[in-house]
Amino acid sequence: MKLIAKYFIKGQIKAVTGLHIGGSKTALDIGGIDSNVIKNASGIPYIPGSSLKGKLRSMLAKEDGSEKPENDNKTIKEIFGESPSASNKEGLITRIIVRDSILSNAYEMLNKEGEFSELELDYTEGKWENTIDRKTGTAAGAGPRQIERVPAGAIFDFELIYNVFDDNKKEEHLTEIKKAIRLLQDDYIGGSGSRGYGKIEFINIKHGERTVEQYKVNEPVTLETFEL
Repeated sequence: MKLIAKYFIKGQIKAVTGLHIGGSKTALDIGGIDSNVIKNASGIPYIPGSSLKGKLRSMLAKEDGSEKPENDNKTIKEIFGESPSASNKEGLITRIIVRDSILSNAYEMLNKEGEFSELELDYTEGKWENTIDRKTGTAAGAGPRQIERVPAGAIFDFELIYNVFDDNKKEEHLTEIKKAIRLLQDDYIGGSGSRGYGKIEFINIKHGERTVEQYKVNEPVTLETFEL
């Protein structure tokens, strides 16, 4: 196959409810956070591209009834790739690139402006949770634990890039990508989704295509409003 263009989908992801994508705990603080969110080297939370890409793929796989990546249908494998296997020793390259989504209203959060005036941590909040014993209806285990979350109202800049090849698959694949985005909006990303975490909304979306010929003369991509 021959690469003929790159198709861009850019916009923002808004956290409608608190968001927890787990990171590593680097210090043990008495009475501190038990489960941290993932952050960059500057201590600012972000949504890893791998998490967003994986969730988009899983939305399409659930719709198709596939429980394992190797059982995904041909279209999903064409979009997201396939590792080499006994049945396909060469595998399939991924056509979609998903960048890390960077927090765009970090300044307002750090400075506790507007809706973030009650944040007790830099960029995040702590939420206390208990595990409930079904028989007694009371707290079980070691007691309450504190989960770190990115608060509702956080906005992340996102970018998806789809590689367009000369096999006329573009429209079919973009239809599936749009559907995955719509499905994700009514699902969740990160942990504890069944407890209300991780509801997101895609906003201010734009799209555009840059052909190989435009790259040759360094002509920039023109972005237009994108309708889901």
